[in-house]
Amino acid sequence: MPDPQRFLYPLTFPLRLVPGVLHSRALAGILNQVMKEALAEGELDFLEGRRMAIEIEDIGVRYRLGLTEGRIRGYGDDTPPDSSISGGLHEFLLLAARREDADTLFFQRRLRMSGDTELGLYLKNFLDAFEPPEKYQPLMRGLEKMASIRFPGKS
Repeated sequence: MPDPQRFLYPLTFPLRLVPGVLHSRALAGILNQVMKEALAEGELDFLEGRRMAIEIEDIGVRYRLGLTEGRIRGYGDDTPPDSSISGGLHEFLLLAARREDADTLFFQRRLRMSGDTELGLYLKNFLDAFEPPEKYQPLMRGLEKMASIRFPGKS
């Protein structure tokens, strides 16, 4: 087990006790608020009826998200995703905090995509262009601080 995983995996044990569908629904609720304007303007319509999986490998958590009737929904593992993105917690924090762009993380193989890559690329392009509303700047600063944490074994 790599050093970051050996460090994080035991700390996140309580998180893994919660069913994945609840994780996915909680994340969907947050994203519906943060992306409210983009959803209303139809910027995520390319996801309608499709499902994405996000797997954070070093903590053993998987999210399943999709768009139904103009809202992001969280799902369980009962239906396979159309596209998947996987990587470590630090990589997803860097991406969310906008400290690294997705292309860099994919080319360095720190993030991996499988399934419908065209769908994944549409999502990547949307996220690259998305600017969170001003009222979510405290959240962005929090993500920035979390992305600055150095995990054992990470350079």
